[in-house]
Amino acid sequence: MTTSEIKLSEIIGGGYDGFWSCEKRYRVLKGGKGSKKSATTALNFIFRLMKYEKSNLLVVRQVMNTHRDSTFAQLKWAQERLCVSQYWKNTVSPMEMIYLPTGQKIIFRGFDDVLKLASTTVPVGYLNFVWIEEAFEISSEADFDKLDLSVPRGSVEPPLYKQTTLTFNPWSETHWLKKRFFDKPDENAATFSTSYLVNEFLDGTDRAVFERMKKTDRRKYEVAGLGNWGISDGLVYENWSVGKMEIPDSERWKWKCFFGLDYGYTNDPTGFVGFAANPVDMQLYIFCEFCKTRMLNRDIAEAIKRLGFAKERIRADSAEPKSNEDLRRMGICRITPSVKGRDSILNGISAISEYSITVHPDCVNMIRELSSYVYGGRISENGLRMPKDSDNHLCDALRYAFEDVKHFRPCRENGKAADNPSGITKSDINGGWDI
Repeated sequence: MTTSEIKLSEIIGGGYDGFWSCEKRYRVLKGGKGSKKSATTALNFIFRLMKYEKSNLLVVRQVMNTHRDSTFAQLKWAQERLCVSQYWKNTVSPMEMIYLPTGQKIIFRGFDDVLKLASTTVPVGYLNFVWIEEAFEISSEADFDKLDLSVPRGSVEPPLYKQTTLTFNPWSETHWLKKRFFDKPDENAATFSTSYLVNEFLDGTDRAVFERMKKTDRRKYEVAGLGNWGISDGLVYENWSVGKMEIPDSERWKWKCFFGLDYGYTNDPTGFVGFAANPVDMQLYIFCEFCKTRMLNRDIAEAIKRLGFAKERIRADSAEPKSNEDLRRMGICRITPSVKGRDSILNGISAISEYSITVHPDCVNMIRELSSYVYGGRISENGLRMPKDSDNHLCDALRYAFEDVKHFRPCRENGKAADNPSGITKSDINGGWDI
């Protein structure tokens, strides 16, 4: 192999010396957006695997299919940044990276199935490194413990060492990550905090975004800018948790599915949400979402069709009648405008707040919104505080669709819902919609 010299300090930049060299069992990094935490972590792992023969890396996110545009792309970029791409073979099916001189691997998995994670193996050396990206998405400490007890596994030969690295944005101080790693000292763990202020690679326009955020949304700036813990005080919804629900056959008559859509494009994402509601026991289960910027109406229609909801009634933003009509012509035939009016926002929030909400772990954007959707300084005509109109696109879609929950009357007779003659089938809730 030919060799060439590069200066790591010029490639990595400053602010991460302790993180880069840390060898403790747990390396936990919280930080704001633009803090180069994911980029630095990717560079660090490519460097480590090439330095330590027989080392391998398992990269984990909550949802497997989010790797391609995040960790996989970031590690591929790191190879190019370090001028070592020719020594790596990267494939997406299966999704893995192989260091050609030795056969060491980087493997990608999702927390979708923790038990499968435990059976992950490598053909060469040891699976001694784990990187959990966007660890805030891992809502259950028990799921983390299952992985931690299985991977990294076994003893390793020096100079190798075992380490799990967790990187995330700290959206809520109530998350188990804070209690586990930050609230009490642990000799086996090293914690780090970082922000955009240490990223010398940002240009003036990038920094201007944060400076504007600092003036207009201090709470968001504290988390997304400075990497501080989000404060739970003032949250619009506090009646929610993350988990998976199984609805037994005997309970299906209580439930019905609803769908909402909020339009966006350049700065604001388009948000779509699907949930099941049970007004008998006052329960709500959010099981499906998409949230993405720069979606044309045809993209929205295709996304809804892929999910299998083209024939369902969908409450969409009434402020965009042209978009609603476009979707109807594209086969989303039951698009219905949302109900708006005086106090409709607060009334909708009040109605939803009466329910106990469970969010499927895969709905990472909804989890993020619920963690940061707060009341602002604006006051309604009735003297009530209004929520901030930012980072709430899925919450708005939820509120649009919830208008139909008010008119849903479950009936035990024949296991059918009174205004839903077909009822809810087991495949609808537990199979066909992957819940």
